[in-house]
Amino acid sequence: MQMDVVQLGDGVTRVNLAGRMDIEGTQAIDLKFTALTANRRAAVIVDLSQVSFLASIGMRTLLSSAKALSQKGGRMVILNPQPMVASALATAGIDTLIPVFPDLDAARAALAGIAGG
Repeated sequence: MQMDVVQLGDGVTRVNLAGRMDIEGTQAIDLKFTALTANRRAAVIVDLSQVSFLASIGMRTLLSSAKALSQKGGRMVILNPQPMVASALATAGIDTLIPVFPDLDAARAALAGIAGG
């Protein structure tokens, strides 16, 4: 599992994930991902377009970080998951807790004003 972080401006952070969010993949990024997303008020877009598989442990990482962000006044959204990953998110109900968007403009619009500019 690979993780790349890009600052988009306006206080929005884009986290690009690539690989499989199974036990091994999630463990490879968990601490770095949690530290990046859960320790401050932030607007975070998690790009899952390059994630080919999402296991329950990966969902747990996304949910726990989204919850921590929310408690600090921030917000997380998911960007463009592959069909199999989108299906897993919907089946588990994650898409009702963390909004999923098909394109970057919609994801950024959903985060407008979250990070305080």
